[in-house]
Amino acid sequence: MSFLPSREREYLESKGIVFQEVIDGSQKGVILPSFRLPSNKYDVHQAEVLIVLPPGYPDVPPDMFYLQPWVKLATHNRYPTAANQAFMFNGVSWQRWSRHNNEWRSGTDGIWTMLKRVEHALEVAA
Repeated sequence: MSFLPSREREYLESKGIVFQEVIDGSQKGVILPSFRLPSNKYDVHQAEVLIVLPPGYPDVPPDMFYLQPWVKLATHNRYPTAANQAFMFNGVSWQRWSRHNNEWRSGTDGIWTMLKRVEHALEVAA
């Protein structure tokens, strides 16, 4: 079943980004398998990224994102700040990255905005 707006599916496909749309109970999530993490920053080189889409999306912003497997900062061997809580989705315990979004522009922003937020959060995590 597809629930992403067609322009968002087309965007991901045009960029060659592999994605899965998954429904778990009342929650809808987009999973990006084999997402490359910043070089030498984490204890793994890639992870799955989960973006849970809230009711009302895309007018309502996704709030956080989640990784599987759980990752630690390579230089400190600890979880990044605000990334140490579990979130269950589709029978899997995901690492919750608490990164709130107060700048979402309804009608303009979409999955492309969330991907940039994920990339930025992974780059600057400490």
